[in-house]
Amino acid sequence: MKNLGRAIRRALRQRLTIVGIILSSLVVAVFWGANFGAVYPFVEAVMHRKSLHDWATDRIAESEEAQAELVAAVARLRKEEADTGANRESDIELANVKIEGYEKVIATTRYFQPFIENYLPDGPFETLVLIVALVFAGTIVKNLTLVTNMMLARHFSETTTLQMRNQVFAHTLGMDLGAFNRDRTGDLMNRFTSDVSTISETISFLFGRAIREPLKAIVCLTAALLVSWQLMVFSLIVAPLTMFIAYTLAKSIKRANRRAMEESSHLFRQLLQSLSGIYAVKAYTMEKQETNRFRRTTREVYRKAMKITFYHSLTKFSSEIMGIGVLCISILAGGYLVLNEETHLFGFRMSAKPLTQGSLLAFYAFLIGASDPMRKMSGFLNHIQAGAAAADRIFPLLDRQTTIVEKKNPKTIKSLKDPIVFDDVSFHYEEGEPVLKNVNLTIACDETLAIVGPNGCGKSTLANMIPRFYDPVEGQIRLGYVPLTDARLSDLRRRIGIVTQQTILFDDSVINNIRYGSTRATDEEVVAAAKQAHAHDFIVNKLEKGYDTNVGEAGSRLSGGQRQRICLARAILRNPEVMILDEATSQIDPESEQLIHNALERFAKNRTTIIITHRASTLSLADRILVMEKGRIVDIGTHDELASRCELYQRLYQVSFKQSA
Repeated sequence: MKNLGRAIRRALRQRLTIVGIILSSLVVAVFWGANFGAVYPFVEAVMHRKSLHDWATDRIAESEEAQAELVAAVARLRKEEADTGANRESDIELANVKIEGYEKVIATTRYFQPFIENYLPDGPFETLVLIVALVFAGTIVKNLTLVTNMMLARHFSETTTLQMRNQVFAHTLGMDLGAFNRDRTGDLMNRFTSDVSTISETISFLFGRAIREPLKAIVCLTAALLVSWQLMVFSLIVAPLTMFIAYTLAKSIKRANRRAMEESSHLFRQLLQSLSGIYAVKAYTMEKQETNRFRRTTREVYRKAMKITFYHSLTKFSSEIMGIGVLCISILAGGYLVLNEETHLFGFRMSAKPLTQGSLLAFYAFLIGASDPMRKMSGFLNHIQAGAAAADRIFPLLDRQTTIVEKKNPKTIKSLKDPIVFDDVSFHYEEGEPVLKNVNLTIACDETLAIVGPNGCGKSTLANMIPRFYDPVEGQIRLGYVPLTDARLSDLRRRIGIVTQQTILFDDSVINNIRYGSTRATDEEVVAAAKQAHAHDFIVNKLEKGYDTNVGEAGSRLSGGQRQRICLARAILRNPEVMILDEATSQIDPESEQLIHNALERFAKNRTTIIITHRASTLSLADRILVMEKGRIVDIGTHDELASRCELYQRLYQVSFKQSA
């Protein structure tokens, strides 16, 4: 509930919208109650073939007559008390209470009588026409205001959702890569979409219906209290039981909602996994198994949704029982008071004077008017608990801090023309599972360094520490004499280009994918980079719309080699001072390999280049070759030096490199 409160506090910044919501809700509530209040003049005047003029005159006369009878009765009681010595104080007190009640009726009616006589029609049917016209006009005003209220409430919630979704997305993009390795994509996507939408619906409910409907109920209940507050209180004796049931259900509803959201994330994750891996699904004929697994998940989602529905129906059940219980008690109690012309019930005073039929029917009308808003609020707990569960999944994302932290006053880097130094660097993703161990390495400016070694030896991790995707657990990485942790992160990464084996393309045109990260580049510069990466020919000759061709989701409309050449063109366009190629030519066809090799040879000049490769042809680009095994540096030197002295390099070269040569 604490996190939901944080979401609400964010929403409260829209002060003008909140004022509009409250004012429009108040107008709706007043006209809602006024429509039910029309029952009183209809029953008291029109149904007795009277105008309101006649009703006011008769009411004053009847009240004065009743008051006179009570005054006479009090006099008789006092005489009887004096003559017989009997104690009649209770009867006298009761009569005096009724006298005071009639006095108030007379004073109130006389106060409004001039207005009635001057402005209201003098005839039963004309009075009926006025009542109907006022009810109809009030309904029009109420519904126009209701439309405004609903639009304001939706604007309020959608604006809050927009801001929250943008903030969560921006904050998530700012996290270190390790966070994305820990969090599953499907779960993150479900939080961005479903969970934020749930918070939006909760806020829309809280600042829409949860303001409007209680105000409608309050207006009606206030009017009922004015008729007889004692009868109102007496009728609410069943309310505490209902509130206890609602409180008991609240925790169960929140738990059920949280589990349902977790299961929905699982469903989303499984769907994403099956569709993104459709090639493997079909290749291994796993359609049936994937379908069965998906069905098991959907069945679990169904089961949890039914549990929420069960709890929600119990809250509706309890609220309906309370509503009908209040109405039944008020009918019995009110009927007894009117039929017997009593003012007391079980020794408790219910009204100052006996209730009339019109007063009682108006009381019932106001109770009915309050019951509809209360019924609409029956899902209150479900909305709140669903929103609380969603907020408990969203705000931990916002609270999580990246491990890659930039210092308050970072040093500006104007170039990377200094050696990159690894000083006794160790690193692990999980405690007790080291990936790099005591790495000491100096990469000279404008040097081309190749890194080789068995899979899982830490090659990619070593390269990824240069742009600070990860920071060392122990040791330090420096650019010259400046630790990378002291440098401005944007300065560092802006001067580094990266091409990986896992091609990363967006569902956009070829030209926009190449220009990604170099948004100010001209079309001519994009074409030049594509030519240097040997991508221009296939873009122009094989793609339907050339550079304007959409590559599809993750570049699905292109071959592996085409995707990799576009990624290479993107890095070339950036013109970085440091280039990192992580198996960047692994999917290039043999025909293009020599052309790209020549392009890389030209491109690597006058810039620091780190190449992770298994191809012997690519090794010829390197000034030095670094051999790694199990997170440690085994040896470093030229090809000839390593071939003569490093047993691991000899084995790798003969088994892996020669096969690709």
